[in-house]
Amino acid sequence: MNPILIFDIETIPDLDTGRLLYPNIAKLSDDDAQTALNAIRQAEAGHTFMRLPLHKIACLSFLWVSDDKFSLKSLSLHQMSESEILTTFFRAFTQRPAPTLVSWNGAGFDLPVMLYRALHHKLSAPALFNSQSPNYLYKYGDAHIDLMDKLSLGNYGHKQKLDTVASLCGFAGKGEIDGSAVVPMVKAGQWDKLTTYCESDVLNTWLIYLRWQLLTGKFTADIVAYYEALTHDRLLQIKNGDTVRHAEFLGAWRQ
Repeated sequence: MNPILIFDIETIPDLDTGRLLYPNIAKLSDDDAQTALNAIRQAEAGHTFMRLPLHKIACLSFLWVSDDKFSLKSLSLHQMSESEILTTFFRAFTQRPAPTLVSWNGAGFDLPVMLYRALHHKLSAPALFNSQSPNYLYKYGDAHIDLMDKLSLGNYGHKQKLDTVASLCGFAGKGEIDGSAVVPMVKAGQWDKLTTYCESDVLNTWLIYLRWQLLTGKFTADIVAYYEALTHDRLLQIKNGDTVRHAEFLGAWRQ
């Protein structure tokens, strides 16, 4: 099979761009600028979720699965710049055979954010825009499988959270952490906690993808069972020191 690339990003507000958009907050401290941006967004939209160009990537986690590889990795601002995170990830699309991209709401959030950030950093990623196959930005193709979009049949009112569908399938879900914890984790320097959280989203998405492939007849039940067992075994091998990195995920996964 072609390689499969499952990914997820976690973001923080881009305060520098926010200061350019709203000059009245230009001289505020980071904490005060963020509070001001939240208030502005609340007034604009009735919530504090920033417009996509104002999201800065703090962590990008991905799982690469091929016939001879199962690799779960994270790139974060702790170890590299946002530009380097994007450049590293974009290199995956030059591989041959080209990977199938899999996400949860990737077409609605992750990929648009990455495109805006690539514009910001003056990056080039022509492999994403291949007019032939694979075309990762073509909504109705299979080069990018956005599982949220597929399962909702593209109907916004039917779209569900990753945690809901993961729990439905007996997977670990998000546990006690959600996206609102990302900024506090970054401020506190809790990078291991952040990357583990982001990786758990990737793992849930991967396991739901296996169910999707079974549902659509692309995988047999035996193939799904094989990849689920492989995932479980590989996660036992990923450690932070002497501790299994995803012990909580494994404990909550009802196999």
